[in-house]
Amino acid sequence: MSQVIKAYDVRGLVGEQLDAAFVRDAGAAFAQLLIGEQGGAPTNGIVVGHDMRDSSPELAAAFAEGITGLGVDVTEIGLASTDMLYYASGALNAPGAMFTASHNPARYNGIKLCRVGASPVGQDTGLDEIAALLDQGPGAAAGADPSGTTGKIAQRDLRDDYAAYLRSLVDLSGIRQLSLVVDAGNGMAGYTVPAVLGPLPIEVHPLYFELDGTFPNHEANPLDPDNLVDLQREVSNLKHVDGGLAFDGDADRVFLVDEKGDAVSPSAITALVATRELAKEPGATIIHNLITSRAVPEIVTEAGGVPVRTRVGHSFIKATMAQTGAIFGGEHSAHYYFRDFFRADSGMLAALHVLAALGEQDKPLSELMAQYSRYAASGEVNSTVDDPQAKMAEVEERYGDRDDVTTDTLDGLTVSFENGDWFNLRPSNTEPLLRLNVEASDAGAIDALRDEVLAVVRR
Repeated sequence: MSQVIKAYDVRGLVGEQLDAAFVRDAGAAFAQLLIGEQGGAPTNGIVVGHDMRDSSPELAAAFAEGITGLGVDVTEIGLASTDMLYYASGALNAPGAMFTASHNPARYNGIKLCRVGASPVGQDTGLDEIAALLDQGPGAAAGADPSGTTGKIAQRDLRDDYAAYLRSLVDLSGIRQLSLVVDAGNGMAGYTVPAVLGPLPIEVHPLYFELDGTFPNHEANPLDPDNLVDLQREVSNLKHVDGGLAFDGDADRVFLVDEKGDAVSPSAITALVATRELAKEPGATIIHNLITSRAVPEIVTEAGGVPVRTRVGHSFIKATMAQTGAIFGGEHSAHYYFRDFFRADSGMLAALHVLAALGEQDKPLSELMAQYSRYAASGEVNSTVDDPQAKMAEVEERYGDRDDVTTDTLDGLTVSFENGDWFNLRPSNTEPLLRLNVEASDAGAIDALRDEVLAVVRR
């Protein structure tokens, strides 16, 4: 169970860790959790969507069977991006389940769960209880409603409603004609991009829009620079293209390259979107996780906003947004969260903000984004270690006594220097890895600090 139920979702190898019988029980366990919390079946049932993986339709159908066996209704929205499922949860006022393994290879699948209004279900907010029910053995969570009824299943297509809602959140009325390359990676963006961008003055040059859960061209994980190569090549080869977008498999994250084919930092996108949202609501709170660039809180403060730093991970971002009333939150992993989108993350909505900012003026994307990029960053560097906690303690001992250093342990270990340079070292939730992120004034300082930390971590 611990190999399948992660910190934020359910994920595993199809046929070995996940099969129809297991997810049928998981559907029943999710229904039991909600019935117990509400004292009865959710009023509007549970909405279920799935991505384009070969296993997804069968698993989604089995999950729905587990739900209806307990007398709870299901609304099936069929093919969907994860942020479309969040939209459905918010618009229909219903809990939801999305079948996807996001950027993982084809042999994986998983389930992302949420309560009414796209409120997340994580280890501390329901997944542990679901795991306890499943731990009782096959079939223990399943059963019939005491009244003897079976829940109903209805189908509903929400793609156009989702697209229209996203466009309603961004003023795109005055943008100039734009031309973009979009790499869907054979994932769900191939389904959602035409619906969202189709009515806009944007010419789309599609790359890998065919839905194919085997990912025949490259992994649908744009966080890995190797998976941006095709997009960068296409942008560089085409004339008069304004830039490019790359989405991950379930299209909840977006990455950008400018008109030169150079990657745009997700921290810069966070800063840009934050300033746009603050222009609509001056003085509001903006969330950023602790591995975003320090340029983000600087720019938020300069724009009159209140920056709030949080741990890495969507459950922490969403919880902090709810506590603070924040209007927007960004992570350096390219997750972007919007209060007006049910506090959920949407790469597509973030992309619309960038396109609006680009289309409202005549500068190229590289110049537009330059004002939001102030420092050099290492990117995430992973190291396999036997004892991550012991290694972090060793690094803290190495730096903690220096007069020019401050440390904190909000998420892993963050070491900050008086000159503004910093690094964060944090353990993976699922693997014996330490993840290192470094930011400094220039590339030379990055290299020196990264190598200094890795010398301790890897010795």
